[in-house]
Parts: sequence; structure tokens; C-alpha cells
Amino acid sequence: MASIAGANRPGQAPVTLPEAALLAGAAFLAGGLNALAGGGSFLTLPALMAAGVPPVAANATGTAALLPGYLSAAWASRRDLQAPAGLGLPSLLGLALLGGSAGAALLLLTPDRLFAGVAPLLLLAATLLFALQPGLQRAPAAVPQAIAAAVILAVCVYGGYFNGGLGILLLAALSLLGLRELHRANALKNLVSGVLTAIAVVLYAAGEALRWGPALWMMLFATAGGYAGARWASRIPPARLRAFIVLTGLVMAALIALRLRQAVAA
Repeated sequence: MASIAGANRPGQAPVTLPEAALLAGAAFLAGGLNALAGGGSFLTLPALMAAGVPPVAANATGTAALLPGYLSAAWASRRDLQAPAGLGLPSLLGLALLGGSAGAALLLLTPDRLFAGVAPLLLLAATLLFALQPGLQRAPAAVPQAIAAAVILAVCVYGGYFNGGLGILLLAALSLLGLRELHRANALKNLVSGVLTAIAVVLYAAGEALRWGPALWMMLFATAGGYAGARWASRIPPARLRAFIVLTGLVMAALIALRLRQAVAA
């Protein structure tokens, strides 16, 4: 198992059997959550950090592990793709590439110690987004195109830096362009998420921030979890699912904060 989830850098300790099991379980549940409502990063980031992966590498590796789910969702919803009024699809994808690249570059420049301190706050912020999602999706009337494009770019930068809550922010940002029909908005959200995450992962790899062993190992289980989540989507009441995701985010943020406090005390 260590050879499957091992290091991609000399001197990095291989993942143990219990840690590999933890990563597999977290990836499976994360894939299922993303297929249902999002929130997979709430599980992958803490699991990778618990397995001894440094914070920045854990964030990059967890994002890479969930990339196949984003791409498959974009492909599955391709028939509903339609550019919003006033902003063509090439422009939207350009914003995704630019924002995802900028966010990834910012992550690579962030020291592990700083990101470790920010990670609990990012998880809490993403958890708050899930709690407020119904209100966010009832966005105000369409705003000028330049403002909407700036908001979408900022969301893409966020997505390249930290993936948690990305789908909710994108849906809210797209609504600023007057996009209210859910299937169209969700299709564009899936495409933009896939594009910005793909370019971010390329930059993570170029910056040697990825741990390929854990990433590939988790991809297998995240894909399986996504399939299972899609099958169960209609059987889980949305309110219960949202409550579970919010609770998970709060618990994981608290656990990361406690782990950091113990590390500082030691």
C-alpha cells in the first residue's frame, strides 16, 4: 500500500496502511458529497493533513483528487451549456483560466505555516457559504457586465487557491449576469469549475506541490463515491444533507485548529 500512496519526493515518508484507508474513505465520501451538493474539500484537506502531508501540498493534492469529478460533471451537463447574455463562453473560460492560474500561483507562494493558520478560517468560510446557499442563489438583479466579470474572476482566483464552497460562489456570481435557470447555471458552473481546477492542478504539479501517490489513490475512490452519490441524490432530503455538510465543515475546522494548537504547544 505504501507504494500506491507513497511519496513523490525523496525523503517524504510513505503513507501507512491506516493512513491509506483514511484517505480512501475521505475521498469516497468527498466524491459523494460533491455529486450531491459539494463540500468534498471539507474531508480531503483534513484527511491529507492527518496523513502527514504538509498543508499547502494537502490542499493541492485534495483538489487534484477531486478533478475527475469536476470534469465528468462538466461533460454530463454539456447539453445545457449556454453562455450568459453579455458575456460569451470564450470570455467566461478565459476568466476561469486566468483566475484559476492566479489562485494556484498564490497558493504556491503561500508558506505552509501561513496556510495552516488560514485553513481553519477557509473551512469555516466555506461552511458558512453552504449554510447561506439558499439566500445566495436568490441573488439581486443583473449588474453591469464589467462588475459581474470582476466578481467571476475573483471567485475563480478563490477556486484556484482553495476549492471549498466554489460551486456556491460560482452560482451566485453567474446569477449577477441574469442567469436564473438552474440547469443552465449548473452546467456553466460545472464547466468553469472543471477548467479552473484543471489549470490549477497543472500549476500545482509544475510547482511540485502535488503528492502524486495520494492524489491518484484518492482519485479512484472519489470517482467511485461520485457515482454512488449521483445514484443516491434523489433519496436524501436536501435539508438533512445540508445540515450534515455544515456540521462536517465545523467539526473539520475545529479539528484542524486543535491539531495546529497542539503542534505549536509541542
